[in-house]
Amino acid sequence: MAQTIDDIVADFDFLDDWEDRYRYVIDLGRDLRPYPESARDAAHKVRGCVSQVWLKSTLNGDADPVIEFVGDSDAHIVRGLVAIMMVLYSGKKASEILAINPEAILKTLGLDEHLTPQRSNGLRAMIGRIRNEAQGALATAEVTQH
Repeated sequence: MAQTIDDIVADFDFLDDWEDRYRYVIDLGRDLRPYPESARDAAHKVRGCVSQVWLKSTLNGDADPVIEFVGDSDAHIVRGLVAIMMVLYSGKKASEILAINPEAILKTLGLDEHLTPQRSNGLRAMIGRIRNEAQGALATAEVTQH
């Protein structure tokens, strides 16, 4: 899997047409870390996605926890989009997650123009869920600090 979002952007720039880019996104999805069967439940399902998408987080640390995400989907392209979100967000501090401008990255990749409206809505739902988890982690940390 690509190590950074910059690697993915560079790969997208290298590929000339959207068929190749879609294949690349699908390949990214094939490299996702295995998703735990026990977390394929309603609590981890991302609402607002047409395909089934699951997202699980693990927090490490107290004041500004690092959040590790794992995710999966039953659709190939969506699974690739999950992989891009994992590269973008997983392993970062909650404050860093909230500082990321996902719309700018989607625009840089061209995903804002080349996804169906349903997939775009699902991607935004996934981003919303990730950001909510980061906000919740910071709020919990703030309460426990006082």
